[in-house]
Amino acid sequence: MWPIIYIFAIIMQSNKHFWYHLIALIVALIWGETFINSKILILHGMSPSEIFVVRFLLAYICIWFISPKRLFCHNWKDELRMMGLGITGGSLYFVSENMAVGLTYVNNVSFIVSTAPLITTLFALAIYREFKAGWQLIAGSILALAGVGLVIFNGQVVLRLNPVGDLLALASSVSWAVYSLLIRKVSKNYNATFLTRKVFFYGLVTMLPVFAVDPWQFPLRDFLKPEIYVNALFLGIVASFLCFALWSWVIDKLGALKTTNYTYLNPLTTIVASAIFLDEPMTTIAYIGSGMILAGVILANLQKNMV
Repeated sequence: MWPIIYIFAIIMQSNKHFWYHLIALIVALIWGETFINSKILILHGMSPSEIFVVRFLLAYICIWFISPKRLFCHNWKDELRMMGLGITGGSLYFVSENMAVGLTYVNNVSFIVSTAPLITTLFALAIYREFKAGWQLIAGSILALAGVGLVIFNGQVVLRLNPVGDLLALASSVSWAVYSLLIRKVSKNYNATFLTRKVFFYGLVTMLPVFAVDPWQFPLRDFLKPEIYVNALFLGIVASFLCFALWSWVIDKLGALKTTNYTYLNPLTTIVASAIFLDEPMTTIAYIGSGMILAGVILANLQKNMV
């Protein structure tokens, strides 16, 4: 229960930003459910790269109709930053996450990816001089990282799973942390729809080389199956088009670190959805490790002077 109590405490302390916090909360819960959608598509034969392309292509088509029709940023440096966003928040993040989902349990992936706020904070500590580490950050970091270690240990030793899946989940968490800080640099100069459209575009472009090595194999006729098109439409239109635009907008209003904090709530919907649709097991060690991750992230983000 205390993740929910913590969130409402934040909201009550920031009444003037109530709606921004509420939107961030809803988006985070929706993203927690997407691990299940991706797992279902993988179980039906789609590869991680194919899932990503379908997801971002649908999102790009949708956002094209509402975003500014200008093609390029104000300068080439911002254009390169947009490419970086497309990689860290698009191709690299989602392919590593989808590969992780295919190799391990979605609960493992969700809890490990929820360390993104902590990693974002640690990166900010290294980049911004005005941001100092307090005891909350140090203790929370140690606790959360120990929790990640337990989750990985549980998957490899107890459940005999491939540890590569958990490591890929950690890689996607690092990628999202970089995305969160990078978007902070450009969100002030461009509106959310233009920024999001550029992320989708560069995510798709940087994904193309993968198909030169691993060509598309999923039969297009299978998209007529409900279990395929329902999950693909949800990932593309709701979780990508709508949620990415809202997330970019909220980051502009609340800041990168405060907004990214909400991603630690992803596991709440993942646990419920996986129990309903996938019947994945959770061992005692997994519960302890997952609890340590959540507690560590919460503790670390109690620190003041977030940037």
